[in-house]
Order: sequence, then C-alpha cells, then structure tokens
Amino acid sequence: MREVHVDTVRDHIRDMCIDANYNLGDDVVQAFEQSLKIEESPTGRNVLEQLIENARIAREEQVPMCQDTGFAVIFVEVGQEVLFVGGDVKDAINEGVRRGYTEGYLRKSIVSDPVERVNTKDNTPAVIHFDVVPGDKVKLTIAPKGGGSENMSTVRMLKPAQGRQGVIDFVVEHVKTAGPNPCPPTVVGVGIGGTFEKVAWLAKKALLRPLGEPNPDPFYAEMEKEILTKVNDLGIGPQGFGGRVTSLAVHIETHPCHIASFPAAVNINCHASRHSERNI
Repeated sequence: MREVHVDTVRDHIRDMCIDANYNLGDDVVQAFEQSLKIEESPTGRNVLEQLIENARIAREEQVPMCQDTGFAVIFVEVGQEVLFVGGDVKDAINEGVRRGYTEGYLRKSIVSDPVERVNTKDNTPAVIHFDVVPGDKVKLTIAPKGGGSENMSTVRMLKPAQGRQGVIDFVVEHVKTAGPNPCPPTVVGVGIGGTFEKVAWLAKKALLRPLGEPNPDPFYAEMEKEILTKVNDLGIGPQGFGGRVTSLAVHIETHPCHIASFPAAVNINCHASRHSERNI
C-alpha cells in the first residue's frame, strides 16, 4: 500500500480552488477564439472578444473570472493501493475548500440548509464524488459550478422506444428553454443511461472532458456533433444576444441501463467552464 497523508490532499485542493477560478483553461480560451471565426453577429463577436479579455485579466491579475465562484464540486479517483493517513480525507478536502475560498478571496455561496438558507461563510461543504480505480495514485479534479448554469439542469426518464432521436430532441429542447440563463456560450453535458441519480452524475462528469475531445465511441461522437449543430442553429448566441455560437461543445457520457428505462440528463456549464486537475 502507498500512504498518502490527507494534508497533501488538503493543500492541493486549496490551490486548485484558486487556480480554477483565476485561470480559465487553454481549451476554453481556444474555443472562444475559434468561435470568433464563425460568429456572424457583431454583438456576438463583441461578447466573445470580451470573454477572451476577461480571461486574460483574470489570469494576469490573479482575480476570479466571475463573481460566482461556484459550488466546489470535486471528483476523486483513488487507486485501490492507496491508504489515506492522518485523518478523514473528506474533512481534509473540505478544509482545502475552506482555505482556498477564504485565502483566494472567492465568494462564499453555500448555505448550510436548503430551506433555512444560512450561509456557511466558507463555501463548505463541497460535493465530493469518489471512485476507486486500479493503481496507487490519487487524481483530484475540481469543477467550480455556478448557480446560474446549475439551475439549468434537468433529468428526464425517456421511453426506450424514443431512442437516439428522443435524446437529441430532449437536449435541444432543453437548451432552447434555458435560453440566455446559463450565460452562453455554454458547454452541454449529456448523460444517457444508468439510473435516475447515475445519469445526472454522468451529465456532470461529461463536462470535465477537454473541449474538442469527442466521445471515443464514433456513434456518440457523431451524436455530439449533431446536437451541437442543432443547438447552435437555435440562434441564442453569446450571452443570449443572438448569433451562431450558443454552445462551444456537447459532451455525452453513457452507462448501461434497465430494459424498461431510458434516462437522460443535461447539465450545462456557463462560458466560465472551470476545472483544475492534479495527480498525487
């Protein structure tokens, strides 16, 4: 067994919270630049130029790229040969979030109870997804998720007979209904299969894939392209002002499902598609 001290996890999470909010990934910035080549709307082009400039300022001045610095959503892949020592790894992750959001001057947006609405004042607790994998490494991925885009999420239990076209129609219909609310140009995560809760997780996990990287299955890669074309034909455009670029990418993740079920989910990222990833 390889021992990993939880303080190491804590320190990485602290740094990743800040990094993800200050430094927009190169894949997203490049997607903005590529979008400028196809956006026909002058207003849409102006928005894209401002998003590129906003990302530059955030990176150079080390300030948050958006006032909504998000819910700390963390994916942890733990090698089965890893032994965490020194305490509870979940406590360490939350302490890392606490330090990152406090020391990085990031907005604290989490309430301790969904009904009583009292702010925890340190952006904890995080939402943590654990997965056990082969090996002796730990992979940490943080994806700060803003409230505006998270609110534009949905799950639908489709009928198996609706098939491929049913999923396409569902996703496009939902993006149309969401309109400008998730701050386009967006990234559209789509989950297909599994169960009610699994399909929502798949849609969120789909957002972690680098932009421009298609699903490894050609069937779903083609489906991603078709949905993206239909979404961009809606004319919502950057920030909802109209134009050709409503979404930068559509990513699909799937899981086997019950013979009587056909769940599908959509989880949308705003233009600030933030991630930070590290391996221990």
